[in-house]
Amino acid sequence: MLPSSQDLTYFIEASKTLNLTRASERLGISQPSLTTSIQRLENNMGVPLLIRSKKGVTLTQAGQKLLTQAQDLIYSWEKLKEKTVSTHLDIAGQYIIGCHPSVALYSLPYFMSALLEDHPKLEIKCIHDLSRRITESVISMHISLGIVVNPVPHPDLVIQKLCSDEVTFWKGKGSKIIQDPYSGNGILICDPDLIQTQDLLKKMKKTKIKYKTVLSSSSLEVITELVASGSGFGIIPGRVAKREFQMKLQRIKGAPVFYNEICVIYRVENRNVPAIQMISQKLKKVFM
Repeated sequence: MLPSSQDLTYFIEASKTLNLTRASERLGISQPSLTTSIQRLENNMGVPLLIRSKKGVTLTQAGQKLLTQAQDLIYSWEKLKEKTVSTHLDIAGQYIIGCHPSVALYSLPYFMSALLEDHPKLEIKCIHDLSRRITESVISMHISLGIVVNPVPHPDLVIQKLCSDEVTFWKGKGSKIIQDPYSGNGILICDPDLIQTQDLLKKMKKTKIKYKTVLSSSSLEVITELVASGSGFGIIPGRVAKREFQMKLQRIKGAPVFYNEICVIYRVENRNVPAIQMISQKLKKVFM
């Protein structure tokens, strides 16, 4: 078991004065309390640390060794406390932001430069994954803050909505038959593993939209590029489709829609951490 910082502090004072009475007076505690603390430390270490006599105390070899290490340990502990408190009170330290790559492209570039310029002591690390996994990592404290799609409520999380988005069917310029969502010979470009895609495919059965085959990709950006190039029509979130403004994708009229909610999430205990709140505020301004 690790010794307490208090026991180490008491031992250091006793080692400096080599007199338990004087040490207890300087510490502002009773001598029996000091004696108990040192005995507890000796039991913890498993070796005697002080040799007691009528003239006072002297250090054993083990005590001399511990004194050197304990002083370094207490100093390191105080510096750690100082940094920890500073991180909690100031906008400083390292924070990990997690989000899907597509969400990152239409959110992070619009506030990151100003954030880092205004707060040079802030260190940001970005991790990209599916929203579900980002949420799990925030809950398990591996990620400080997440920008996620449709998070499931959790008692440990603060969830704040940033904006809504519509996932639907899009096509690029051109009149190729593989781009035609009504010919029955079109190519549907999508990520079939997404819940949004699965929901839209079910809704699509009640419309006149048909396709002959599926071209699948796990990247929404790749899907967008393929749709823009005329390789077929695709299922794309509106914010991703509109971000690629040069491609001028066309929303397919009458197509079913899946409504997304883009949210910022963080653990409940971080609601008073200035850096977390600053990042959240910057994100809200991006989506206003």
